[in-house]
Amino acid sequence: MTRVLVAYGSKMGGTAGLADMLGAELAANGLDVKVHDASDVRNLHGFDAVVLGGALYALRWHKDARRFVRRHRLTLQTLPVWLFSSGPLDDSATREEIPPVRYVRIAIDRIGARGHMTFGGRLSADAKGFPASSMARDNAGDWRDPDHVRTWAKEIAEHLHTR
Repeated sequence: MTRVLVAYGSKMGGTAGLADMLGAELAANGLDVKVHDASDVRNLHGFDAVVLGGALYALRWHKDARRFVRRHRLTLQTLPVWLFSSGPLDDSATREEIPPVRYVRIAIDRIGARGHMTFGGRLSADAKGFPASSMARDNAGDWRDPDHVRTWAKEIAEHLHTR
């Protein structure tokens, strides 16, 4: 059975939730899936594919996702890899494909990632810290679209089943 690592960099839990949704859908499509915080992954031994996500903050991908790419670059170049971002605090990611931010584009080229998807983000009304707390006054909500996540996970699963 194909073993897939879904790793993520998340500050407030929204991207971790997306990683859990992706992992559940990949598993429902016959893959052996492990979901982990990117900062906790020490090696990629035993995995046949990787899905890596990071929250977007001020158009920057989460530091744990960036560090994951740097730390595992050579191994990632040998595996099928997909990247995802979360962050828009509106439904734009569901309505249209949002291109990856600069660092994610660089990571795609460096590791040969097979694809990228941006999903809507989540910002809780009681978010702490600046600028999240001030943004939450006007933009609190959850724009993660489970159907969007399931569709993309099914595409990844289909690809992995046909390799």
